[in-house]
Amino acid sequence: MSRRIKQFLFLFLMVLGMLSTTVSAEGIKIKSFELERSDNDWLLSATFQIELSPGLEDAVQKGVVLYFQTEFDLTRSRWYWFDEKPALVQRQTRLSYQLLTQQYRIASEGFTFSAKSMPEALQAVGSIGGWRVLDSSQLDPGKSYTASMRMTLDLSKLPKPFQVNALNNRDWNVSSDWYRFPFSPNGPNLIKR
Repeated sequence: MSRRIKQFLFLFLMVLGMLSTTVSAEGIKIKSFELERSDNDWLLSATFQIELSPGLEDAVQKGVVLYFQTEFDLTRSRWYWFDEKPALVQRQTRLSYQLLTQQYRIASEGFTFSAKSMPEALQAVGSIGGWRVLDSSQLDPGKSYTASMRMTLDLSKLPKPFQVNALNNRDWNVSSDWYRFPFSPNGPNLIKR
C-alpha cells in the first residue's frame, strides 16, 4: 500500500472514531442499580445518565413535554413453551419546562420536583429510588429467572407532528440498552451493580 493510502485510511478511521464517540455521548446509560428484598417485596433503585441532543433540549424549552418510561421485566426460560413472564412493570416520568417560573418540572407517580437547569432535571429523571417491582408471591423459590431493565423516551406520548419528526430523526430515539442479570428468589437479599 502506498503511503498516501495509509494516511488517508488512518485519517478516515480517526474521523469515524470521533463521530462515533459524539453520537454515543447522547442517550441513556445505566450507571448503577440495586434490587433489594424488603419483607415480601423487591425494591429497585437505579441511576441512569441521560444526555439529550440539542434539538430535544430546545424542544423542551419551547414547551414540548417529554415522557421517559422505565421498564422492569422478569422472565423464566422454558424449553417446552414460551418464556414465562411473572413480572412486567413500567414507570413513567414526565419532564416539562415552565416558562413563567423558568424551571423544569419532573413528575412521576405522584412525586413532583422542580429544577433550575437541564442537567439537574435530567439527573432527577434518571434517579429511581425504592420502586416496588416484585412481590415474592409472584416467584417460584426453586426457579432461576432473568431480570431486565431499561429506560426510553416514550415517543408515543409526543404531539403528533413531533412523532413524525421522531421517525425521521434518530436524535429523538433516546433509549438505554436492556440490562439483563440472573435473579434467584433464594439468592442474596441485595443485588448491586
